[in-house]
Amino acid sequence: MADLRINLAGITSPNPFWLASAPPTNSGYQVQRAFEAGWGGAVWKTLGDPILNVSSRFAAVNFNGQRVAGFNNIELITDRPLEVNLKEIYETKKRFPNHAIIASLMVEPKQEKWHEIVKRVEDVGVDGLELNFGCPHGMAERGMGSASGQVPELVEKQTMWAKEAAKTPVIVKLTPNITDITRTAEAAVRGGADAVSMINTINSLAGVDLDSWNTIPHVAGKGAHGGYCGPAVKPIALNMVADCARNQYVNVPISGIGGISSWQDTVEFMLMGSTSVQVCTAAMHHGFRIVEDMIDGLNNYLDSKNLASVMDLVGKSVARYSEWGNLDLNYNIKAKINNDVCINCNKCHIACEDTAHQCIDMLQDPNGKSYLQVREEDCVGCNLCSIVCPVEGAIDMIEVPYELPPMTWNERQAALARFANPEIGLAK
Repeated sequence: MADLRINLAGITSPNPFWLASAPPTNSGYQVQRAFEAGWGGAVWKTLGDPILNVSSRFAAVNFNGQRVAGFNNIELITDRPLEVNLKEIYETKKRFPNHAIIASLMVEPKQEKWHEIVKRVEDVGVDGLELNFGCPHGMAERGMGSASGQVPELVEKQTMWAKEAAKTPVIVKLTPNITDITRTAEAAVRGGADAVSMINTINSLAGVDLDSWNTIPHVAGKGAHGGYCGPAVKPIALNMVADCARNQYVNVPISGIGGISSWQDTVEFMLMGSTSVQVCTAAMHHGFRIVEDMIDGLNNYLDSKNLASVMDLVGKSVARYSEWGNLDLNYNIKAKINNDVCINCNKCHIACEDTAHQCIDMLQDPNGKSYLQVREEDCVGCNLCSIVCPVEGAIDMIEVPYELPPMTWNERQAALARFANPEIGLAK
């Protein structure tokens, strides 16, 4: 079996599976139960000046029969006294010395506030700190959370203040509610961050009740935007992790967050640059024991790839993620329908005919039996038919041998610039 131990900026844990700072890490009782179940680390629910939470505070987006495809919350940071949390952190770390305990912190953007809370939290033996610059609701209205995290200068300054007092590694948690997350990631690194984590939740409204017309959730008939997470946000999170991993100025480890529900999701995030992964919604949906399947699946996958350590996955796909202008314009694939598997539901034909390139024909064999066939000369390899097909293996996307040498858009534009002749219009 492969070695699942990780090291993120000096923070070690027996596996890459951490619970994110959220309701599952609200107390020592919960974190200890999680460690007993097999989680390698936990980021304690954000500490700061205790607040008052509202009721109700959670909502879910269900899709096509799947419960909790997305999750929305308007819950804030800890509503328990700092002294109680610190006592439980100390007790939990004493009982589980080899598991990672990271304290999530959020205070006003004042140097003395950061110095004070960093020292108090480190005194109870945490392995690291996570600065919460991502919470999009409630705390942002008070000048904290994403209100700080959307301003690179504030991210840099507050990271610097935390580092002035910190003796343990500092992770900066980034908000996705921004045009370019690499700008704030770079600011965190300039401020001295030892690592970054992403993404925090996305601004959202889960829905509106069609009978009462109240927002979902609502508090006495009024609603507010909340933070969106769960499987639905995974592609957004994976892109932001990859963007930071390939940025030369974000040269620190990454803890990936956002819709991670399985060992497969974990592998994807690690290949795109994450060293650890943080999980919330999946644990809230299924309980702490889901980590058992995640550990077993990851072990089996590493064995199948003949990898000795999970750290061998980190960043291995980053070089394959680039800009559109670097993609090969002459690479070509075509759809091929396997009629021995096809059930003739015609979804591919409908999708192609109505919304793609009209290249799937409905034909009949000599016996009068209907079948579908792709006209390869008109197929552009868009993948839509294989995406809508409900039967595994019924449609393959086949690579076509090169008729022209590889050429990217950037290479094409450079060639046009070199050979441009205004008289014949090539400059255009």
